[in-house]
Amino acid sequence: METNFDSYYQAVLTHDVRFDGAFFVGVSTTGVYCRTVCTAKTPRQQNCTFFPSAAAAEKAGYRPCLRCRPELAPGNARIDAVNRLAASIANRIEDGELVEKRVDELATEFGISERHLRRVIKSEFGVSPIELAQTQRLLLAKRLLTDTNLSVTEIAFASGFSSLRRFNALFKERYNLNPTGLRKTTAKEVPNEILVCELSYRPPFDWAALLKFLGNRALDGIEWIDNQSYLRTISIGKYAGWIKVEPSKNKPVLLVELPASLAPVLLQILARVKRLFDLATEPQQIVSHLGKVASENPGLRVPGAFEGFETALRAILGQQVSVKAASTLASRFTTTFGEKIETPFEKLTQLSPTANRVASLKLEEITQLGIIAARANSILSLAQAVANKDIILEPGVNVPETLTKLKQLPGIGEWTAQYIAMRILAWPDAFPHTDLGIYKALGEHNPKKVLELAENWKPWRAYAAIHLWNSLERKI
Repeated sequence: METNFDSYYQAVLTHDVRFDGAFFVGVSTTGVYCRTVCTAKTPRQQNCTFFPSAAAAEKAGYRPCLRCRPELAPGNARIDAVNRLAASIANRIEDGELVEKRVDELATEFGISERHLRRVIKSEFGVSPIELAQTQRLLLAKRLLTDTNLSVTEIAFASGFSSLRRFNALFKERYNLNPTGLRKTTAKEVPNEILVCELSYRPPFDWAALLKFLGNRALDGIEWIDNQSYLRTISIGKYAGWIKVEPSKNKPVLLVELPASLAPVLLQILARVKRLFDLATEPQQIVSHLGKVASENPGLRVPGAFEGFETALRAILGQQVSVKAASTLASRFTTTFGEKIETPFEKLTQLSPTANRVASLKLEEITQLGIIAARANSILSLAQAVANKDIILEPGVNVPETLTKLKQLPGIGEWTAQYIAMRILAWPDAFPHTDLGIYKALGEHNPKKVLELAENWKPWRAYAAIHLWNSLERKI
C-alpha cells in the first residue's frame, strides 16, 4: 500500500471517515494499529505503515488499538470486479463462514477454484483466508471481552474457537495480553442477560428511509418497528431469540441488542444485521458515480435481508400486487407455518418458517390461505431448491448462475430474480428494470430503453433503483 503513502497519511491526519475500515495504520512507536478515525495523537508520517486489512497489520506484529477499536470498523466495499470479489469473500470469511466450512467449499459457492480464492484474498488483503478468519475471531473475542460479562470460555466458543487453550494461547501471542488481562483494563458495567454490540457505518446514512422500507414490509409476529428501532425474532440452528437495532445518538454506529443466550451465534447475527442495513457501503463513492440520480439523498442504502428465504418468499408473494396486499399474504403465511416463540415484546411471537418446513407442505395447504395456485407452486419449488442446496440465498454466491437457476423455477421471472439479487445476494448491480416504479420515475416504459438509460449507472444499478423508487416516495 506504499504507492499512496501521502494520501493515506492525509486521511489519518484529517480522521477521514470515508476510509474507516478501508485500510489500517500501524504505528511503529506504539506497536498498535488504528483506524483513520482514531482520536489518539496523530503519529508522525515516518512512523506509519499502512495495511489493507486488520489481519495484515496483526501478521506484521501490530496489536489493535484499545481506543479506536479496529474490530468496530465498517466492512469492505469495492467498485471493480476483482476487488468486489475479494471484498465479498472477505465479508463472508469475517462473518464466520470458515468456522464450519473449508476454504474449498467457500470457493465452490463463489464458483471459483480454491487457488483463485486464495490468490484474490492474498492480493487484496495481504493474508491468507485462514489468517483473515483467525484475526476476525480474535477481534470478535476482544469485542465481547470489552462489551459483555460473558465468561472467557463462552467468549472463546462464541468467537469460533473449538478449544479454550488454543484461544488463550493465540490471544496472548497476538496481543501480548491474556483475555482476563484485557477485561481488567476495559471493564464495563453490563447486564449479564443482555448483549449490546456496535456496528459502524460510513455516513451519511438515511436510517429513516431504511426503517420505512422495512416497516412497510414487516411480517406480523416476526418484525416490529418501534419508534426509531427495528426488532425481530431470529432462529439460527438450535438457537432462537430476538434482536433490537437502533442508531446511536452520538456516533456513526448501530446498536444491536440481543439476549446473552444467543452468544454462540453472535458472529452470524452481526453478519446478518450488517447485510440487512447495508453497512459496508461507501456512500460517497456510489453518489459520485451515480451523479444526479443520487445527489439529493446520498445516505440511501439498499435494504438487505436478514434471512434469505424469508425475503425471497416475500418477493414471490409481492408479484403483481400492492405492498400492503403482499404483506398481508406473507404475514398470513408465516403465522400459519412458523413456530411460536416467547419474547419480552408482545408483538414478537413468531419465527420465520424455514425452507425445509415449507418444502414439506402440500400445494393445497398454501392455497387455502388465499394464495393462487401458480404462486403457491413457485413457493414450493423455491423452498425445495433451497432445502436441497440447489440454490443458495446468500451474498457472495455466483450471481449469474444463481439468477439462471431462479428463473428456471416456475413463476420466477426477471423482476423477482433481480429483486432477490438486489436484496438477498447483495449484488450492487442488480436492476429490476421491468419494475413499474422505475418506469414511472424514468418516464419510460420500454424495458430495453430503461436498460440503456441505466447503462451509465453500472456497477451500482441497485442503488440507482433505490434512488428512483425514493424519488417517487413510493412504497416499493
